[in-house]
Amino acid sequence: MSNGISISRSIVINAPSSTVWHALTDPAIVKQYMFGTDMTAEWRVGGRITYRGEWQGQSYEDGGTILALEPGRYLKATYWSSMSGTENTPENQLIIINELADEAGGTRLTITQENNKTTETAEHSGSNWQMILEAIKKICEAQ
Repeated sequence: MSNGISISRSIVINAPSSTVWHALTDPAIVKQYMFGTDMTAEWRVGGRITYRGEWQGQSYEDGGTILALEPGRYLKATYWSSMSGTENTPENQLIIINELADEAGGTRLTITQENNKTTETAEHSGSNWQMILEAIKKICEAQ
C-alpha cells in the first residue's frame, strides 16, 4: 500500500499516558470526541476496529484492521469510510497512527493519517484531527 500524502497533528495533554490511552480505547470516551460514533475493537494485531453512527441523517459503518499495537504507546490501523464513495480496497484505505510520548509532566499525542489522495483531503483531515485532539485534551485534563 502506498503511503500517499501524510498529515500529522500533535498536542500536549497535561495527563499521564495511561489516561490518554484510555481516552483512545474506551468506547464511551471515544463517543464523546468522535461525533457520537460507537466504536468497537478487538485490541490485538489483526483485530478489527469498527465505527458506527449517523452523520447528517445517513448511517455509516467505518473501520479497519489493527496493524501494530503497543498498549499505552502506539496504535496503527487501516481505516476506510463507508461514506467515502470508494471501494474498500487497500489503495483506498487510510493508515491512522496514534503515538503517545511522555513530555514535560504530560503526554504528547500525535495522530498521523497516511495514504491521503490529495493535499486538499489531507488538510481537511488535519483540521478534523486538530479538533479531535483538542477534545481529547479537554476530556483527559478534566479527569
